Amino acid sequence: EAAAAAAFPQADGSRPFNGYPTGASSSEDVLLWKPLVLLIPLRLGLSEINEAYIKTLKKCFMLPQSLGVIGGKPNSAHYFIGFVEDELIYLDPHTTQPAVEPFEDFSIADESFHCQHPPCRMNIGDLDPSIAVGFFCSTEEDFTDWCQRMKMISQEKDALPMFELMDHQNTRFPDVHCLTPDFTDSERLERFFDSEDEDFEILSL
Repeated sequence: EAAAAAAFPQADGSRPFNGYPTGASSSEDVLLWKPLVLLIPLRLGLSEINEAYIKTLKKCFMLPQSLGVIGGKPNSAHYFIGFVEDELIYLDPHTTQPAVEPFEDFSIADESFHCQHPPCRMNIGDLDPSIAVGFFCSTEEDFTDWCQRMKMISQEKDALPMFELMDHQNTRFPDVHCLTPDFTDSERLERFFDSEDEDFEILSL
């Protein structure tokens, strides 16, 4: 219950969030804060995971902001929640369950929120190199703490950083526009998500 309360805090008009409030423009100096879920896609090797990243990956599981790792091995996708020595602990998310319907008193049965099978283990060396690490920062202070912890991990000599954090946007990178449900420039939004490209042709084999 405590974890659920932390993940879904009560609405508070004075609580900051990290986005554009309704009607706000990018020129406003003060941007408020919202709880943030970070999903960082990575490739930690070519055909198999590079052993140099294993210690850093383990460190990510130990962070208080960790949500685990999305990954698996060929033909199998898993949700990794931790590790024991050189074995990863995972849950299999591919379980079809009935839709959740609230009761008349608006309470919700949580049986389908739980995995029907016990956690399994696999050797970390069998992990496919394509993964996504997840983190949850409920407050701006929590995000700042995560940044500091990740920078400390990246400075360890025997751990290869999986990604890099920068205080400012690199000038080599293009400008990133904030796209929210309140975004009014429909033409630019449509072009941003346009998957068509006349220079390429998809061939079916």
